[in-house]
Amino acid sequence: MENKKKYLLIIDGNALVHRSYHALPPLTTKKGELINAIYGFLLVFFKTVKELQPDFIAATFDLPFPTFRHQKFKAYKATRPKTPDELCRQFPKLKEILRAFNIPIFEKKGFEADDLIGAIAKLARQKQAFPKVETIILTGDLDTLQLINSQTKVSTFKKGIKESILYDEEKVKERYQGLTPKQLPDFKALKGDPSDNIPGVPGVGEKTAIKLIKEFGSLENLYQYIGQIKIPRKSTSKKEEICVNPRLLAVLKDYKEQAFFSKMLVEIKINVVIDFNLEKCQWGKYDKGKVSQLLKDLEFYSLITRLP
Repeated sequence: MENKKKYLLIIDGNALVHRSYHALPPLTTKKGELINAIYGFLLVFFKTVKELQPDFIAATFDLPFPTFRHQKFKAYKATRPKTPDELCRQFPKLKEILRAFNIPIFEKKGFEADDLIGAIAKLARQKQAFPKVETIILTGDLDTLQLINSQTKVSTFKKGIKESILYDEEKVKERYQGLTPKQLPDFKALKGDPSDNIPGVPGVGEKTAIKLIKEFGSLENLYQYIGQIKIPRKSTSKKEEICVNPRLLAVLKDYKEQAFFSKMLVEIKINVVIDFNLEKCQWGKYDKGKVSQLLKDLEFYSLITRLP
């Protein structure tokens, strides 16, 4: 039994809340309090716990302060609409429920939830007391796919919050035509990411970005050898020459600094200093009466019978 694999579930709080809010109709209590994001979050949480049977659970959230990315790039995520007030008001109650479940919540000023997820996953792998811990990241988007490795997977959704999909290294390669999780920041550095307002390299789309990263392995390798890239000729006997269209070659050279800046923005920082103790994330012991009362207050009567 000592060698049994153990599971750590890391919840990407903000991503899952936003996903639930947009996936469900505007459910309200009798008092008119909007609670759809909390309800959707708990539906997914209960389902995941039932299926995965995790040994440890941790939750992460963003704080309403600028991160180091905003400080370096004021336009970071500037195109995103402001979070509605009716959604903001659901966060405190949700966190109260998570604390009632004895689930530690990790937040840190200057960093995003994704950075904390990366740090927790890394620290969990290094924990010698539990050498066989596998981490599952529960999220509502694909940003954390770059963290996937032999001990870390990502559970997210195909559509809405009903149909989930579990990404491992092979699933990432399948989705991104052969790219590995570690290569996703390089891919986004070239392609950019409109949802986060990441500039990338103008004119480089998904297909071109994938082709370049598959060919060179990384952004660093691409720019190390970019001077050796040959402009296509009608005939050549040198099969080892990598050919790039002259217009693309010029753009890559002109936007080198922007490409590396974009990679800095999209790369999750896994070395964030946090007070993490895996033992304190042990799942299972909580005050069922306290949790039930919180759910009653929100009129989630059907969920009380489904408490994990």
